[in-house]
Amino acid sequence: MKQTAFYKLLIVISLTAIIIAGGVMLVQGRPWAKEPLEITLAAPATASQAAMEACIGGEVTSPGWYPVDSKDSIGDVLALAGDVTDDADAGLLYIDVPAAGEGNAPQLISINRADAWLLDALPGIGPSLAGNIIDYREANGPFTTTEELKLVSGIGESTYDGLKHLITVK
Repeated sequence: MKQTAFYKLLIVISLTAIIIAGGVMLVQGRPWAKEPLEITLAAPATASQAAMEACIGGEVTSPGWYPVDSKDSIGDVLALAGDVTDDADAGLLYIDVPAAGEGNAPQLISINRADAWLLDALPGIGPSLAGNIIDYREANGPFTTTEELKLVSGIGESTYDGLKHLITVK
């Protein structure tokens, strides 16, 4: 009889641990946080190239760079990224289309709007520092200058110097 009580207690403790772990993962994922949907279109490098690329981020299923054609609609572009998530706010749609001739310049990443996956792609920034950047801007509001990035824990002068030409606060 004592062995049955022991197994019941073990099951209760295991289920409690699973519920707590699930709650922690839910809070860390913050599915209720509504990030703006950001689409950036890069112009072709030369006039002979017919295709463009679109960087689709924010509340979409699969953020990233996708090839688009000039006749593609916004719906077509969103479909490439697996469409918007249930948490997306369509009122926060942001589209950036570079002017002619800007296609050869590297796209600047907004440290005020970029998701962790995009910040992680910057040189010297890994998943941990990307999280620190997001935590900093959530706690202190948007960055006003790119140099303010040096106030983020783990980002020093050398890290900033390696990426300052790739970032913006816009």
